[in-house]
Amino acid sequence: MSQEQPDRARVEAAVNAFRMLSDATRLRLMWLLASGEYDVSSLSRALAVARPSVSQHLAKLRMAGLVRTRRDGRRVLYRAVDAHVRTLIAEALSHADHEVSGTPRHD
Repeated sequence: MSQEQPDRARVEAAVNAFRMLSDATRLRLMWLLASGEYDVSSLSRALAVARPSVSQHLAKLRMAGLVRTRRDGRRVLYRAVDAHVRTLIAEALSHADHEVSGTPRHD
């Protein structure tokens, strides 16, 4: 099965997404955001990471197009941008689970 190679812009966008996800705190944030909406305070508590650090990571994820925001009164809620990003996070962590646990993969 032959597929056409992605163009340079698509490859760069994918590299940028992987670069953003290569940080442990950002990956943990994305795992939470893949399952729902959270504000900075909730994320900070859930990950036991200082609020300013969470805010900086969220800003990077937002600039990379991986998260969206919406206002709810005075709060800003964050969530994964779409099903593609949610699937990417789930697959990456599923792969890691197989690597760590030594369980066979299903090809």
